[in-house]
Amino acid sequence: MPLALYLLALAVFAMGTSEFMLSGLLPELAAELDVPVGTAGLLTSAFAVGMVAGAPPMAALARRWPRRSGLLAFLVLFAAAHVAGATTTAFPVLCASRVVAAFANAGFLALAVTAAAELVAPDRRGRAVGVLLSGTTAATVAGVPAGALLGQLLGWRASFWAVAVLCAPAAVGVLLGVPGGRGPAEGRPALRSELAELARPRLLGVLLLGALVNAGTFAAFTFLAPVVTGPAGLGRGWVPPVLVLFGVGTVLGVAVAGRLADRHPGRLLAVAGPLLPLGWAALAVFAGRPAVLLVLVPLLGALSFAVGGTLITRVLAVATGAPTMAGAYATAALNLGAAAGPLLAATTLPSPTGPLRAAAALTVAALLLGLLLRDGASARG
Repeated sequence: MPLALYLLALAVFAMGTSEFMLSGLLPELAAELDVPVGTAGLLTSAFAVGMVAGAPPMAALARRWPRRSGLLAFLVLFAAAHVAGATTTAFPVLCASRVVAAFANAGFLALAVTAAAELVAPDRRGRAVGVLLSGTTAATVAGVPAGALLGQLLGWRASFWAVAVLCAPAAVGVLLGVPGGRGPAEGRPALRSELAELARPRLLGVLLLGALVNAGTFAAFTFLAPVVTGPAGLGRGWVPPVLVLFGVGTVLGVAVAGRLADRHPGRLLAVAGPLLPLGWAALAVFAGRPAVLLVLVPLLGALSFAVGGTLITRVLAVATGAPTMAGAYATAALNLGAAAGPLLAATTLPSPTGPLRAAAALTVAALLLGLLLRDGASARG
């Protein structure tokens, strides 16, 4: 794998850290900016909405740019948004900076998914996407806890500065490793043609699958803490280790998917897909047994990201008529799931295992949709 790919993953790591780190910084941030904690929580919602809304228009804006220029522009905009957030004393300005950062993140990720596939041979694209996504999984394992700890030690603004600084080596990687040419203009379809790809049932089906799987993942992940401290009967000190276990599982899942998604994507989805709803249902049933919880959490992290990573690769394979927008479609679908999952799971509270049951239901829906898509493809064949 080329070095530039790992530096792109570093940028994704910084962006993933930024997306989730506020969960550990909200009380301090709210106190300093003189807003309720609930209002401060809108910063997370603003970022999620910006990710969903930003991916397609940002990718469309940059589709005629050289890939390197687009990635660099989004990196600089993302870093600048964090500098603005770190220096402001006004909550509306901070909220606006989060929306801008989300748009930059969405645009960068949309282009990075495509760029990662272009940096390697066609038979290694799945592994390249896996390396790129490892930035997000590493953020859940190390970046988010580190950002929260830095914020506790030096103030919440230090976390924003740290994310901005991490963009520097990633920018160097983009400059040195990503080709700067525009590519053959005659081979690039018109934007209208790329948007028309969204009318294809097969592509829409794969995107919906990705959204449902990610919705299940974040429905459960967002509310793991109440499970740990409630039914499992463990103290609050166990929450960070359990979250880290989930993160370690995601790293393993992305690594496995990266190696198998190119050669045997159907087999991987056929095995891991049914195991996901079974796993979430089992965790809901056995949440009161700490030993079972500590085994199932990393396993479900691995299964969730193995399936999700494989589905991203399938989007790139299916969206052959949208080579510059496919990454944007995948980014928007996954973040739609990440935003919708916790909202749906919240309706199942105050039952601490309600979000786990919601995750099982969402992944059952994904499984049924996958079977319908497979049967439809077989019938057409």
